[in-house]
Amino acid sequence: MNDNSKVVVALLAGLAAGAALGILFAPDKGDETRDKLSQSLKDLGDSIKDKAADEINSLSSLKDKVVTSIKTKLRSVEEEYSDDVEHA
Repeated sequence: MNDNSKVVVALLAGLAAGAALGILFAPDKGDETRDKLSQSLKDLGDSIKDKAADEINSLSSLKDKVVTSIKTKLRSVEEEYSDDVEHA
């Protein structure tokens, strides 16, 4: 996980904790407080899922670039080896 991801996760966790504390100390009825807390936690879960999906897509893209680069280098080495064998 890179530094930006850590910052975003920490920010989301802080936001969720702040929202939960704010809701718990709000002068609402118990049912309303539980509903608000439940919704806040659901929103946090959705946000974390979205961030995880973004990171997975980023890693997939990186994997594709690495695989392409390795294949290109292997082809180059194969051609070089083939030329060396022909001249031997």
